[in-house]
Formats: sequence, structure tokens, C-alpha cells
Amino acid sequence: MYKLEKTKSIFVETFGDSPTIKVLDFLLTFSEFDYSKTQISEETGISRITIEDIWNKLIKTGFIRKSRVIGRAEMYILNKNNARVKELLELDFKLSSAAADEEITMERKILSRAR
Repeated sequence: MYKLEKTKSIFVETFGDSPTIKVLDFLLTFSEFDYSKTQISEETGISRITIEDIWNKLIKTGFIRKSRVIGRAEMYILNKNNARVKELLELDFKLSSAAADEEITMERKILSRAR
């Protein structure tokens, strides 16, 4: 599964690797699925205590919403109906596209020098 400490996304590279950015990045990257706080904590490498503060802010701002309960675990998902979340998803896509374009340009330059 996705581990932020192994690979930094363009979103994290751009905005820094604070716990809040790491959680947002994870949720933006895997926006089709729901997760418990424990899963988010394990996948991002952020302690449960730190996750609690971030979680409360994300719920207050409407960035995430409870999707279901499995046993004792409450599952949450990115709230794609939130206007700011929509903008973040678009921004994340644009950042990734720009990074890919930069990579392609660099590869073409390297190839053209080799000829």
C-alpha cells in the first residue's frame, strides 16, 4: 500500500510534509475509498494523537465525511461535494500533470543530446 515516507508525491513536494499535508495527500490520492483513522495513521506514518487533531479539522471544514461503520471502526471518505476539496483535487491533478510534462521535457532533452 501507499507509504508517504517512501515516496513523496508532487503534492507533498510542493506544500511540504507536515502531517496535515500528508493526510490530505493520502485522501486525495485514494479518494475513491474510505478509511478509519487507524488506517490513515498507519499509511501516513502519523501518530494517532496527531491524527485526532487533523481529523477534527477535516470534519469541521467538511473535507471528510463518515461513510460507514465496520464493527467499532468508523470509516471516512473524502467529501468530493465540498467546493474546496474539488479545487484541491483539480490542483493535485494540475501539479501532477505539470511534473509529468517537466519530466517528459527533460527526457527529450537528454535524448536529443544523445543523437
